[in-house]
Amino acid sequence: HQYHFEQITIPAASGSEPTRAELSIPLATAYLENGAIAWSGERKCVSCHTNGTYMFTRPSLSPSLGPPSDITRTFFVAQMADLNQEPLSRMRQGTRSASAIYIAAGLAEWDAHISKSLSAETEQALELMFRAQEENGTWASLDCWPPFESDAYHEATVAAMAAATAPGWLQTVSSSDNQTLKTGVERLKNYLKTTPPLHDYSRVLLLWANSRMRDLLTSEQQQELIGMLSRHQRDDGGWSIRTFAAPEAWGGGNRAEKLRAEPEFANPLSDGHMTGLAVIVLRSSGVASDDPRIQKGIAWLKSNQRESGRWWTRSLNTDSSHFITYSGTAYPLLALQMCDAMPPVVPAK
Repeated sequence: HQYHFEQITIPAASGSEPTRAELSIPLATAYLENGAIAWSGERKCVSCHTNGTYMFTRPSLSPSLGPPSDITRTFFVAQMADLNQEPLSRMRQGTRSASAIYIAAGLAEWDAHISKSLSAETEQALELMFRAQEENGTWASLDCWPPFESDAYHEATVAAMAAATAPGWLQTVSSSDNQTLKTGVERLKNYLKTTPPLHDYSRVLLLWANSRMRDLLTSEQQQELIGMLSRHQRDDGGWSIRTFAAPEAWGGGNRAEKLRAEPEFANPLSDGHMTGLAVIVLRSSGVASDDPRIQKGIAWLKSNQRESGRWWTRSLNTDSSHFITYSGTAYPLLALQMCDAMPPVVPAK
């Protein structure tokens, strides 16, 4: 199984799964809801690729799907309380920094789209996030499990979006006498403005972060990155994550042998993760929904959902769990909504 907890059982993802004749938003939604609950219940941690992605995307999908249950938010608050007890040395080990960043980002999204005001829990999460920040402006990171937990650049872009999304938080910090947080924000901005991205996938994330924290890129740099993202579009209208970095550039290069051995290495297939993300970032950067690039991407999404409700994305890491199909389903739903292409929701049978 891909996810299993109590009554929730989600079968493994497979590239051989047939595509659906008609788009099913309820099936995709059920996958997101159940996957996040199962991960939290079974693994008891915040992971970027599952419940982290849920909280990062699901609140903004409320206009189409209705408000989310607060089950995962409650879990995030409890996880934050646990991390707050950790000494700084442990906060900078393993995946703790990534968890703190995604907790802050998820709670910020909840405030922005559900409660419509800054909560005390989000303020605490952002303070925790910046407490773990390194002096160079980013966070400690592992060099494995791309694309989410494989480099510090990814973490910095999500942290920037968390800080910029929390309602009024940046303005409050700017006008306060909290020099620690002021310095943390400036270090983060300086890191993203001066550190060269590792690869084109990191450049996409920088472009996305700039749509929230507006002064990271000049207008010329923004247009350059929009052009880069557009050039990666495949002939079928989709995008493939595998064209955005050489195998040796993901994480510490420990996936290179696996990636080069894949049967589609020379001509990688479009996937749900990258196609959804590309449309989201283009729309967030001001590209109109009727732009031909966007319309081709939406057409690909509409015709490539699998029977289970997921969109297929082969993992960069192993050919077993394929957890990236989670973001590979969340991103397409958000892309469809941002292009007014979400069909009416009819309950799944």
